Amino acid sequence: MQEFIKSTKTFRYNTIGNPDTAKTIIYVLHGYGQLSEYFIQKFDELKEEYFIVAPEGMHRFYLKGSSGRVGASWMTKEDRMNDISDNLNWLNQLENEISAKHQFDKKIILGFSQGGATAIRWYYHSHFKINQLIIWAAVFPPDLNIENELSKSTNHNKYFAIGNKDEFYTDTIEIIEYYNKAGFKTTTYDGKHDIHPQTLKIILDSYSNQ
Repeated sequence: MQEFIKSTKTFRYNTIGNPDTAKTIIYVLHGYGQLSEYFIQKFDELKEEYFIVAPEGMHRFYLKGSSGRVGASWMTKEDRMNDISDNLNWLNQLENEISAKHQFDKKIILGFSQGGATAIRWYYHSHFKINQLIIWAAVFPPDLNIENELSKSTNHNKYFAIGNKDEFYTDTIEIIEYYNKAGFKTTTYDGKHDIHPQTLKIILDSYSNQ
């Protein structure tokens, strides 16, 4: 008989920027097999204007064999509903602790690849105002009913970005159409499965200029 027990776990995250001067905080959720320490470096150009926070997925593993480089994952197919719940709980706790220390005018969530599904779940089930959601080369999580979530959402500042040479998607047009129907503003760029700094800057500027 399978049973469960609740316990505590130490989660880690990385930050860049100055939370005392930045008016906007951006939570960036990494993809499969990445570590927040390195993923956050993709946003280094933003550190003068934004406070960037990169939480790390709770599951760490060796990328090859039983030694060497380590990556992290938000979940697997095994016991995924408990992992989804644990992810949301610790992300909300992280946001609560940061907001208790620092005040921001705007809060943004960006999810890349596997982190995109976690970012979407967090967006639709958060207890704080999220001013902008940016999903990067990620599928909409199958455990959410998109029609139900759209009916509950009043925020139209949702964006989806993907490279036209993304090696994980054979049909970028199909996924772009999906996100368009889901109420996202969509954009493509000339590139592969990675954060494209110029495109990100355009998305951020489009919101800040509203």
